[in-house]
Amino acid sequence: MNFKRFLMILLIAGLAVFVAACGSDSEGDSGSDSNSDSGSDSSEETSSEGGESESASGDSESVEGEVVIDGSGTVYPLMSRLAEEYMTTQENVSVEVSRSGTSAGFEKFLVEDGTDFNDASRLIKEEEQAKAEELGIETKQLKLALDGLTIAINPENDWATEMTPEQIKSIFLADGGVETWSDINPDWPEEEIVVVGPNENHGTYEFMYETILEEKDLVSDINLQQEYSTLVQLVAEDPNAIGFFGFGYYVNNQDQLQAVSVDFGNGPVEPSLDTIAEDGDYADFTRPVFTYLNVNHAQEKPQVLDYALYVMNNVNEFAGETGFAPIPEEEAQTQLEELEALQQ
Repeated sequence: MNFKRFLMILLIAGLAVFVAACGSDSEGDSGSDSNSDSGSDSSEETSSEGGESESASGDSESVEGEVVIDGSGTVYPLMSRLAEEYMTTQENVSVEVSRSGTSAGFEKFLVEDGTDFNDASRLIKEEEQAKAEELGIETKQLKLALDGLTIAINPENDWATEMTPEQIKSIFLADGGVETWSDINPDWPEEEIVVVGPNENHGTYEFMYETILEEKDLVSDINLQQEYSTLVQLVAEDPNAIGFFGFGYYVNNQDQLQAVSVDFGNGPVEPSLDTIAEDGDYADFTRPVFTYLNVNHAQEKPQVLDYALYVMNNVNEFAGETGFAPIPEEEAQTQLEELEALQQ
């Protein structure tokens, strides 16, 4: 009896071991399938997340670090808008955009460990390029958009709403022979004209001085300011004031200013996104704006090159909303391809 009981217990124990072993194999298969599915899901999630934070250069990994930009106050609204949008896709990159002016910006750009980009509303000067070469800094010019130099007057001014380039020049030139509105047109008020503009730190000043006024002296009593917001205020508060700045500052302050329509010979032309073009109706007062890239930094710091690629991929999308006419798409594409070559 005891022997039979022993056999029965042994049989039951063996059966239990067999069942446990089968169960273990089954769970092992199930675990393998689960890991395979989980791996597939993880891969898809990583790919999706990588797509959301994919760098402008096309890498699946995000970049990190700082990008430092200074320069043109005219270009500032466009560049700051691009930076704002870029940082929503690259949360680990901080893009700092300042606006000390084109010339002042080049001074910060053309030094050891200088800024990564310098925004400019004019071309780099020969002496600035020579300094870059002396320091071993390779620069790359990137044409961003087109700006229209805008002559702004007070909204209460209902007499000088249309002028020729010659009349405009006579107001700003030291030897223009104009002090009052009536000096331009006897039907206009005999009130002294208050002339304002950006100071020498700005490329807009240099464009006015070098291109429009052909390097002739400005009137001695012109009120030159560093901040464009101050210029807007000066014109907005004085019916006899007249100033000049980029089209974007006018567009963003149309409730306080009005733009002079310029008659280049075929009737008055108001600056607008439709007329601002290098071969358009407002061509004589149209200029390209740029940013200059420190190529050395772009090759050393992935975030700098990534931001440059983002800018040229998206600049035309944001140009109009910040008061600039876009450049031809093929121009943007050519510059983008040149930047992509820096990745190699």
